[in-house]
Amino acid sequence: MPLVQSKILGPDGRPFVRQQRDRVLMRRPIRSTYDAAVSNDDTRRHWANSDALSARSANSTDVRTRLRNRSRYERANNSYCSGMVLTLANDLIGTGPRLQLQTEAAETNRKVERAFGEWAKAIHLADKLRTMKQAKTVDGEAFALLTTNDSLPTSVKLDVRLIEAEMVADPWSMAPPDTTDVAEGIRFDSDGNPVAYHILDEHPGDTFTFGSAGKWTAARSVIHWFRADRPGQIRGIPEITPALPLFAQLRRYTLAVIAAAETAADFAVLLESTMPPDTSDEEITAFDTQEIEHRLMTALPTGYKASQLKAEQPAQSYEMFKHEILNEIARCLNMPFNVAAGNSASYNYASGRLDHQVYHRSIYVERADNELVVLARVLGAFLEEAVNVPELLPSDLSIVDLLYRWYWDGFQHVDPVKEATANQILLDKNMTTLAAIYAEDGEDWEPALRQRAKEKQLERELKVEPAVKGAAPPADQPAEEDMPMPSRNGRALYHG
Repeated sequence: MPLVQSKILGPDGRPFVRQQRDRVLMRRPIRSTYDAAVSNDDTRRHWANSDALSARSANSTDVRTRLRNRSRYERANNSYCSGMVLTLANDLIGTGPRLQLQTEAAETNRKVERAFGEWAKAIHLADKLRTMKQAKTVDGEAFALLTTNDSLPTSVKLDVRLIEAEMVADPWSMAPPDTTDVAEGIRFDSDGNPVAYHILDEHPGDTFTFGSAGKWTAARSVIHWFRADRPGQIRGIPEITPALPLFAQLRRYTLAVIAAAETAADFAVLLESTMPPDTSDEEITAFDTQEIEHRLMTALPTGYKASQLKAEQPAQSYEMFKHEILNEIARCLNMPFNVAAGNSASYNYASGRLDHQVYHRSIYVERADNELVVLARVLGAFLEEAVNVPELLPSDLSIVDLLYRWYWDGFQHVDPVKEATANQILLDKNMTTLAAIYAEDGEDWEPALRQRAKEKQLERELKVEPAVKGAAPPADQPAEEDMPMPSRNGRALYHG
C-alpha cells in the first residue's frame, strides 16, 4: 500500500514527514474520562445487569409482577417492612384531608365543606387514601374507580372503589384498529394521554379464575397514582424495590443468629477424648447422645473430658448490623432511622429534628402530588354530582373557578413552648398569619376562632375569672414555664 507524506510543521517550524497508510484511518484506543465508564473485569461483573431498555420495557408486566409479589411477601413477613409501610401511610394521610373553600361567600363555603365532609366519612375516604398509599409503596401503584353506590346514606351516591394493580392488564384480544397506542392495560391517544384502562372483571389471583375477561373504562373514571422515576414511564414499580434484597439479608442474618444460639443451647455438654483412636475400652460412638439428669454427679468415661459449646455471635455486631441495614433500607423511602426502627435511643434533640425535617419535606411533596392526582379528581366528581342534588349546595355555585385548599394533620413539635413563642413573634412582626399557623396543624383557622369566641363569651356569662399573668401557681401545681402549652394534636396554639 503506497505511503503519503504530510505537510504538517513540526515543533521546530520545519516540515516533517509523517507516514500514514493511504485510505486507512488509524485510531488510537479510546481513553475514558470517567472511572465509571472504564470497562474491565470488575466493572463488567458489577454492572452485568445494566441495560438500555426504555421505561416501558424495563417495567414490563413480568418484571412488575415479580417485584410486586416479592414486595408483598416482605411486607407480610417482615415486621420492619410492615411497620415502615404503615407509618408512611399514617404520616402522609393521617386522619384524612379536610376541604376549605376560599370563595367570598362564607355561607357557600360552609355548605360545600359540610356536604363534602359528610360524604367523605360515609365512603371512608381517609381509610381508602391510606390503603392507596400502602399499595403505592408496596405494589408501586394504586388504582381507584369513581363509581356509583346506591347504598350510601348520603344524597351523593358517588363512591371510590379501589382495585389492585394486576386487575389493569392488556386484553386477551387485539386492540381496536383505531387505537394509537395500547400498553400495559392502558390506551393512549396520539399525544400520550391515557384515554381508557382495561380492567379485568375478576382478580387474576382468585382461586377459581381462569382467564378473566375485562372491559375498557374511560380514563375520567379511573385514578392512577404512582411515582414516575423515568420519562415515558406508564406503570409504577414498588417504592421499596431497592430495599428488597436488604430486607432478605436482614431476615437471613437474624435467623442465622438465632440458629447459632439454638445450636449452642442444644449441645449442653461435649465429650472430647484424649485417648488415641481405638484404644479406649468404652463403647462410645462419635456424635452419640447421652441423657443428663438434673443435680447428678457422674464419672466420665476413661480418656474423656467435658466442655460446652459457645455461641460465637457477639451481640454488639448484631445490633450494629441491624442499625446500618435498616438505615440503608429506610433511605429509599426518605425515612429517618428512628422512624423506621421505632427507636430513638441513639438520638438527641437536634439530630432528631434535623432528620425529621427531611422526612416531613418528603411528606409535603407527596401530599401535593396526592392533591393533584387523587383529591382533585375526587372533589371534581363529587361537585359534578352534588350540584344536581336539590338544596344540597347553593344554586349559584360555579365549580369551574372554585378556589379551595386541603388541610392535613400537622406534625407534633417536640417543644411546644418554643413553637408558640416563635408563632407569637412572627405574628407580631406580620411575618405570618393565623391561617398559616393553623394550616401547619391541619386545621381551619376560621372555625377555631369562632369556637374560641364562643368560649370567651361563655366565660363572661359564667363570670369565669381569667388566669392572672405572672401569678404564682398553687403549691401542688408547677410553674407556668414548666407547664405544657395548650395544644391540638400535639402542636402549640396561639389564640391572641
